[in-house]
Amino acid sequence: MEMISLVTGGSILGWAIVPLIAISLTYFQYNSADPESHPKDVHELFRMYDFIVIGSGSAGAVIASRLSEISNWTVLLVEAGGDENEISDIPALAGYTQMSELDWKYQTSPPTTSAYCLAMQGDRCNWPRGKVLGGSSVLNAMVYVRGNKNDYDNWEKLGNRGWAYKDVLPYFIKSEDNRNPYLANSPYHGTGGLLTVQESPWRTPLSIAFLQAGIQLGYKNQDINGDNQTGFMITQSTIRRGNRCSTAKAFLRPVKSRKNLHITMNSHVLKLLFNKDKRVTGIELLKNDKKIIIKVRREVILSAGAIGSPQLLMVSGIGPKEHLKEFDIPVLSNLRVGDNLQDHVGLGGLTYIIDEPLTFKKSRFQNFPTAIEYILNERGAMTSSGVEGIAFVNSRYNDKSIDWPDIQFHFTPSSINSDGGQQIKKILGLRDSVYNTMYKPLHDAETYMLLPLLLRPLSTGWIRLKSKDPKIYPDINPNYFTHKKDMDILVDAINIAMELSNTTAFQRFGTRPLKILMPGCQKYLFNSYDYWECAIRHFTFTIYHPSGTCKMGPANDPTAVVDSRLRVYGVKGLRVADASIMPKIVSGNPNAPIIMIGEKASDMIKEDWIRPKRKF
Repeated sequence: MEMISLVTGGSILGWAIVPLIAISLTYFQYNSADPESHPKDVHELFRMYDFIVIGSGSAGAVIASRLSEISNWTVLLVEAGGDENEISDIPALAGYTQMSELDWKYQTSPPTTSAYCLAMQGDRCNWPRGKVLGGSSVLNAMVYVRGNKNDYDNWEKLGNRGWAYKDVLPYFIKSEDNRNPYLANSPYHGTGGLLTVQESPWRTPLSIAFLQAGIQLGYKNQDINGDNQTGFMITQSTIRRGNRCSTAKAFLRPVKSRKNLHITMNSHVLKLLFNKDKRVTGIELLKNDKKIIIKVRREVILSAGAIGSPQLLMVSGIGPKEHLKEFDIPVLSNLRVGDNLQDHVGLGGLTYIIDEPLTFKKSRFQNFPTAIEYILNERGAMTSSGVEGIAFVNSRYNDKSIDWPDIQFHFTPSSINSDGGQQIKKILGLRDSVYNTMYKPLHDAETYMLLPLLLRPLSTGWIRLKSKDPKIYPDINPNYFTHKKDMDILVDAINIAMELSNTTAFQRFGTRPLKILMPGCQKYLFNSYDYWECAIRHFTFTIYHPSGTCKMGPANDPTAVVDSRLRVYGVKGLRVADASIMPKIVSGNPNAPIIMIGEKASDMIKEDWIRPKRKF
């Protein structure tokens, strides 16, 4: 085959290295697995591939790995960022990957229709997204949650045949290698898959208090990825031997030697290319400041995420025609790309103070013994992502007769103050006035946090272009809280959090809520509805679950972008497979569902090309 010669332009991530990170880096340099285990950035690319996968995140890495199982198919995986590094491998240092070179560093636009993110600089919330091999699975808190069976049954009811819970469960099981014995034999879990799932080997005693508090409020301690979701559980995480198990580590490193799989990093796709029949013919990408055209023989699979995928579609002529015409982009297919943006949102910084020295503080764990425990035994505090417990509960507004909770809690044995105002404040973009008023006084305090999240928001937002230049970040409008019921549910969730903190399980530690009033909300009475609404609109907290912007739906749905086989309407040879295809956001952290989407998409592509006389 003809080859295109490329000179790789890798860069070394520059870190302000604290002592603990320096110790860990030294360890990895001399004791880590063979560096050859990492996939290679291919220097010479073919001029044409059977399949091109754009984006190596939670779906794209899976798809590239699975398609390359067919030895006579050539697959190109295109990643805008570089490879993982030693920092991203350590669960406790997840915060150091955000706002780094591994992060796209997206921000929401200032609100126009409803107030939110007011406690953040410029009234803009940071939205980290992975710009690295493995995508956001390299930046996230590694929480393994599948969503609710009713989510997927609802997808099918919306006209998406083949996406009911019974259809997707086998794909969750296929990818999973669950290493907790009490789950391994469950019919809902898998062993031997490529993605390692287990509990962190370390947690604080407060995690048990969290479970006990749930029981005292009438909830079960159970597998929230099993038969019923409602309940409390110690967090299941995508970790392996105390280290992060990203999709790059799980799905790409084991197949790095396949000759038919090429990976090009630091390669920004600028445009999708089409012929006069509206069939995709290839891509234009930018690498080392050189524009390169790569042709495709069969399909392009777009897995650039709920922000990147709609942006690339729109700059390529697929999107709302009135919007594309604003930028003089010829309209190839008039679709509602960028609409239907959904996210899990809640109140940040809901902090509780305790009397005992049990919490996860930087000052307590940034030390030599902690580093040695991690280095020698792959155990200890550095194996923790910080999210020790997960709960799914019902607000007063939810139908409790069905197992479909509307609130999720993340329990963290730390709060905004726990690192002394260094990284947490930075990655949130929190205003100095808010931090100095509320959290700086807690510098030496023992604190934990309950993060209440709205699982199925009624309010939806949009992604729109700011320019036809694909290097200019798009306009991100989450449009939070335009429906009053969203706020009602969140305020009720805070009331439930207060009930949890008042249980004997937490009161044995002397638990009391932080009552310093949020700047901008001092006119309201603490713990009143008006106060919590104001606090939510100020310290708007998202753990970055954007979804839905390339909606999957039947042909008679005017808002649909892809069909149930993820094929883009109005063109040929193009699919989307990532969080953007979700017609409704799943009830829980979306990393595992996106991996499932990658697994299912891979099988559909194989079916469409391996069956006789079938061609897409």
